[in-house]
Amino acid sequence: MRENPFYNRHYPTPHETPPFQDIRLEDYEPAMLEGIRQDDAFIQRIIDNPEPPTFDNTIAVISPDDLLERVTKVFFNLLSADTNDEMDALAQKMAPILTEHANNIMFNRRYFERVKAVYDQYHPSSADSPSPSSVESSSPSSALVQSGLPARPLTPEEQMLLEKAYDGFIRAGVALDDEHQTRLREINNEMSLLSLQFSQNNLKETNAFELHITEEADLSGLPETAHEAAALAAKEHGKEGWLFTLHAPSYGPFLTYADNRELRRQMYMAKNTICIKPNEFNNEAIVARIVNLRRERAQLLGYKTFADLVLKERMAENADNVYRLLNQLLDAYMEPARGELREIEDMARRIEGDDFQLQPWDFSYYGHKLKMERYNIDAEMLRPYLELSRVKEGVFGLATRLYGITFVENKEIPVYHPDVQAFEVLDQDGSFLAVLYTDFHPRKGKQSGAWMTSYKEQCIGPELDDSVLRDAAEKNLPLILPPTDPSTWKNSRPHVSLVMNFTKPTETKPALLTLGEVETFLHEFGHALHGIFANTRFASLSGTNVYWDFVELPSQFMENYAVEPEFLNTFARHYETGEPIPQELIDRIIASRNFNVAYACIRQVSFGLLDMAYYTLTEPFDADVQTFEREAWQRAQLFDEVPGTCMSVQFSHIMAGGYAAGYYSYKWAEVLDADAFSVFKQAGIFDRATAQRFRDCILSRGGTEHPMTLYRRFRGQEPTIDALLERNGIKRD
Repeated sequence: MRENPFYNRHYPTPHETPPFQDIRLEDYEPAMLEGIRQDDAFIQRIIDNPEPPTFDNTIAVISPDDLLERVTKVFFNLLSADTNDEMDALAQKMAPILTEHANNIMFNRRYFERVKAVYDQYHPSSADSPSPSSVESSSPSSALVQSGLPARPLTPEEQMLLEKAYDGFIRAGVALDDEHQTRLREINNEMSLLSLQFSQNNLKETNAFELHITEEADLSGLPETAHEAAALAAKEHGKEGWLFTLHAPSYGPFLTYADNRELRRQMYMAKNTICIKPNEFNNEAIVARIVNLRRERAQLLGYKTFADLVLKERMAENADNVYRLLNQLLDAYMEPARGELREIEDMARRIEGDDFQLQPWDFSYYGHKLKMERYNIDAEMLRPYLELSRVKEGVFGLATRLYGITFVENKEIPVYHPDVQAFEVLDQDGSFLAVLYTDFHPRKGKQSGAWMTSYKEQCIGPELDDSVLRDAAEKNLPLILPPTDPSTWKNSRPHVSLVMNFTKPTETKPALLTLGEVETFLHEFGHALHGIFANTRFASLSGTNVYWDFVELPSQFMENYAVEPEFLNTFARHYETGEPIPQELIDRIIASRNFNVAYACIRQVSFGLLDMAYYTLTEPFDADVQTFEREAWQRAQLFDEVPGTCMSVQFSHIMAGGYAAGYYSYKWAEVLDADAFSVFKQAGIFDRATAQRFRDCILSRGGTEHPMTLYRRFRGQEPTIDALLERNGIKRD
């Protein structure tokens, strides 16, 4: 009889990577249900442990089998990267079951009593605070604290884990009475389904649109790469002519180059009316419901707004500090952005006549013409020098030059799609660091955008002997291992994945990227390095498990290298001739790096304002979504509203992702990354000593300490906005 591959605690694959080739759709549900059962039994053993609660037997306990973690990592990662209708349906079925399981853990008052007892040992003043009003426990926390058990000193990482464990229960609602806990369960269950439905609607609407062109004249202005990609897309769909979609490698070039203004308008309107049309994929009601449920959840937990709840665990700390940053950026960048827009309007009127009214679908088109006139630089000029395999060598080589690590493809590691490659990452001494998957091109079952994720987090701990675990389970004993020598512990290394949607190869050309796509690669690779270098004891604190407004520092830091000549010269060669990228072309890249930088900043600020507007609401949201959006970001808008368009209904970051009340994080981290890169500029952009300090102080430490503590340790001081303004060429009065 065939065994469910998820039931094997040690996959028989290189580095125990997921055996994708053996996994079937029918494996997920039973493995998830069994994982839930195992979780429940494990937690019950912690609760039933007759020994007084300690950090080691309550907080730092080792799970005997991370089955639920293993199966959900694979399932939900593939739900984003390689889904289908059957996967989507199973996600809808399992989401409420998984949410209910999470609720059962975080509302378990007996479990919380043990956690609180440990917390009180290290925070004596908290022992006098009231316990949850409806706790029914045979061992209240006061009795547990009075056990007389000495509290051993904790390391900073252990202290952080304890804080997160305790605060996690409180923020989840364990202290609420039964009535409010019941309501919170309902909210959590509904939210899990709504966020899933929001994403599925977005993907289906994106995939549903096609601009099918049969007249070659309608391709006027489009570069050869766009012609070939569109012809290949049409061929793959069994059609004649050329096919354009809303995926970035197709949509972006069309808006930038297509001479046919009406077709540009059609593409723009298709993109910006996703999930707002009166059909089954409309997300307006879902947006309103998500916003209201999050506000209600926050207020049940004692916070005035959802932003207050979120920002309590962010570097920004509160909404006032977020708005302070956004307002600083508005003050510094708004007038330059207006100037950039006027220059593009002037360019358009020089070409089209004085009566021409610039619209959003014209901005990239005439902006490109102005950039060509001013700098003679164009994304298509760079493509021949940015062939994907060379770019990959360059990005990997950058990590080698900075940190001494190397990447070796291992074709024995199973992958989930033929497009995917798997690499072993080796440290400078040749030791194994991580597995890295790369998945570069768009396809039907793949969400748009780019992201880094992981299939296994890094952690350090004792080896779990199968016979000991089996014996403990059979005898229903607490699964607390006896103390062991930490020097014998295993450093379990991570499995990291990069998922992107880059320009695909055509029948005549390899994948040739734009400089923007190279920047995206560097960005996601920075996240990957955060995971690859993780070196912490606890998985929940490793890698990118940090404050949300700190997580973008490693990624945005790497983007700085995209326009550095010393980096470009390491890989940028013509894909046909092998000639290096000409110096004068690099000079033009550098000269044009701040072209429309203020416009781009204000656009990001507008998204931050919209996000904060939704999540600083104190009263139920009952407005029209389009009207609310228009008013929320009005002071950061450079174009008049286009009727019928809406961002909120497709804004996955703040509705279905982790950026709710946190979109400002990109600009917050940009201040950090500019400040951090200024250190490298002073020491040399490839300086190994500075890179090692960045690795040791930030990349390897995950969330083990407060982010500002980590940053100050690297930088020697707190960051200022000055380096960002200098990099962008923005002057302050």
